[in-house]
Amino acid sequence: MPKSLAEWLHYLETLHPVGIDMGLERVSQVAKRMGLLESPIAPRVITVAGTNGKGSTLAMMDAIARFHGLRAGTYTSPHLLRYNERVTIDGQEAEDSLLVAGFNEVEAARLQSPAISLTYFEAGTLCALWCLAQAKLDVALLEVGLGGRLDAINIIDADVGVVTTIAQDHANFLGTDIAQIGREKAGIFRPLKPAVLGSKALPSSVAETAIEMAAPVYRLGSAFNHAAFIDNADERSGEYLDASSLQRTADAAEAWCWHGLTGDGETISLDGLPDPGLPIDNAATALQALAVCGVGLSTRACSEALKAVRLSGRMQWLGQWCLDVGHNPHAAEYVARRLPMPPAGGRQWALIGMLNDKDADGVIDALLPRITDWVCVTLEGERGRPAAELAERITSRGGQVHYCAASPEEGVAAMAERLTSEDRVLATGSFFTVAALLANPLPQA
Repeated sequence: MPKSLAEWLHYLETLHPVGIDMGLERVSQVAKRMGLLESPIAPRVITVAGTNGKGSTLAMMDAIARFHGLRAGTYTSPHLLRYNERVTIDGQEAEDSLLVAGFNEVEAARLQSPAISLTYFEAGTLCALWCLAQAKLDVALLEVGLGGRLDAINIIDADVGVVTTIAQDHANFLGTDIAQIGREKAGIFRPLKPAVLGSKALPSSVAETAIEMAAPVYRLGSAFNHAAFIDNADERSGEYLDASSLQRTADAAEAWCWHGLTGDGETISLDGLPDPGLPIDNAATALQALAVCGVGLSTRACSEALKAVRLSGRMQWLGQWCLDVGHNPHAAEYVARRLPMPPAGGRQWALIGMLNDKDADGVIDALLPRITDWVCVTLEGERGRPAAELAERITSRGGQVHYCAASPEEGVAAMAERLTSEDRVLATGSFFTVAALLANPLPQA
């Protein structure tokens, strides 16, 4: 067997003939051999599915749980720089030794007669679940990788299922029917277990799926909501502004309030919460999921958690550079709304690299109103999209492309020759694009 984490990751890439092979039969059989399905991996388990917002919702749940004194563990994917990012325990990335022990357990179970083939993601998911099960957690937070119903994570029965947003992505595997995509994501719900719906724009199929299995539905805009909170210091009182009419205000609010329900149906309100620098819809969803999971929320602990939460690659500013992993139109629209104007005389650049199974036209259309100048980069691998193809799509829409690079690193070098101190750069389009930029210091004019 491989000995180091790097050796294991290389080995796992050779185990299965295809990278994505959706279905639960094989992974469930290995999980049973490992004893992962005999008892819950933690007293509380929350699973998060959705097209966008899974990572930020989970990161905020993790921080909020830990600031309430709970021992929390997470499993997310993909990672940016280190595989260890995928598993955290009490806020710390898993050590190599723990992951190696987990992969040893997976391999021993996989090779029992008859041997079972696993994909890289399936083996990694089983390893993560084993690591979390060893950690004596109070709450385990699991992020779905792709879809929901047939994702490897769904071998675990969650106490709370969360669906953040629904949009088109991974069309090769999920199709383009939004209602069907919603049903696939809602496949994480369980009978009689709370289903938290984190967007007002979800297709009706999500709630319908929950209702069909008698799962209590907690929907943003009805069971829970958020609003900007304007404090009037002179009168020592506050005013709540309707969130439905002030979505953009709430997105960028210096302070906001949350109203929700406990699992017993009691109303709860938290006032004066800070902007976490992540979507407020997702913050509100994180609070509701924890509330119905039995966490007694306090304003002080929630505020401290939201101030402290950090998530790499989501509107992450490094000097003049803003790094965001958004790779579909829905995510690009959010970034475009939040992107501040550059200083007077400055240009808003985009360094963009995308995979060939993503909706490049939709992403470009969402960003064009905010981007004045573009640099396109090629991503490697069979799913990589050539920079020249991106450039053609941008120029056909009237955008100005200055350079096509063979890699994100070459694109950064090209930007270094063009940046002025007033310019700003959005680096986006893929986890691979952002990961390449995070690996090295970025030039600043």
